[in-house]
Amino acid sequence: MKSKINNQLREKYKAINQDLEDYLEGLLHSKPINYWDYIQTDALLNLQIQRTVFPDEMVFIMYHQITELLFKMVLVEIDQVAKSKELTSELFTSKLMRISRYFDILTSSFTIMKDGMDVDQYNKFRTTLTPASGFQSAQYRKIEFASTELINLIDKRFRDTIDRNSSYENAFEHLYWQAAGKNYKTGKKSYTLTVFEEKYKDEFIRFAQFYSTNNLYSKFKELPKEAKENKELINAMRHFDYTVNIKWVMAHYNTANHYLNIGGKTAEATGGSEWVKYMHPKYQKRIFFPNLWTKQEIEEWGINI
Repeated sequence: MKSKINNQLREKYKAINQDLEDYLEGLLHSKPINYWDYIQTDALLNLQIQRTVFPDEMVFIMYHQITELLFKMVLVEIDQVAKSKELTSELFTSKLMRISRYFDILTSSFTIMKDGMDVDQYNKFRTTLTPASGFQSAQYRKIEFASTELINLIDKRFRDTIDRNSSYENAFEHLYWQAAGKNYKTGKKSYTLTVFEEKYKDEFIRFAQFYSTNNLYSKFKELPKEAKENKELINAMRHFDYTVNIKWVMAHYNTANHYLNIGGKTAEATGGSEWVKYMHPKYQKRIFFPNLWTKQEIEEWGINI
């Protein structure tokens, strides 16, 4: 067995023109790995920096950091589907269910925010977050780009009229989340949206270009007829679509409503967005895989929840 492993190691490094002996000598001088170095625990636990003296701000910060880590896990799974050279319905289903489980965690975890923070503390420390906004999560935007065709992310008001072959620049200007910081009558954008685009727009366009043909919906359409009719895969896609675009969104919406709708008066979001119409799924009808839903289901999207 040891001889076999040695031969395999030699072949591995020979393939990249490297000498196995050099690596073995390095291993001789290396220290054993431990949990805290492998997980980078010290670095991870030093990433929480409060802006106020309120203890519940720490809950808020850590919750969002955990959310971003889960978003990264989702993107890792989607990337494997996008780059798979032999995609089967079984592999596709497995990856979609993994992603849905991550979003199940995200959905249920909103109780940490909704029921686990003091309302008075939140409404005091949230003012120091202005003009930051949750819609500035670049990873969530990437999940959307990687999940469906770009036309399905266009603002519902323009979706039926915009050219599907429109430039990425033009499509970007009509994405549904632009409504969180853009006045379509004047074209003026909020500071929150402006700085978000300054940081990520070029990266988003490059990302969207790759996923224009490699997104989950497109990959599904490329499958053989038999695979596209696989019930487990169809159910997995519908489950993912519903989980992300209704269950998770509504958990987020209800949490925001808990803190921002006090005594019947709706407070403005930190980024200045009209968050009710921006977030609630019944307005934008964000659907990743529209062909997998009936006309009635689409019409009632986000209404009977």
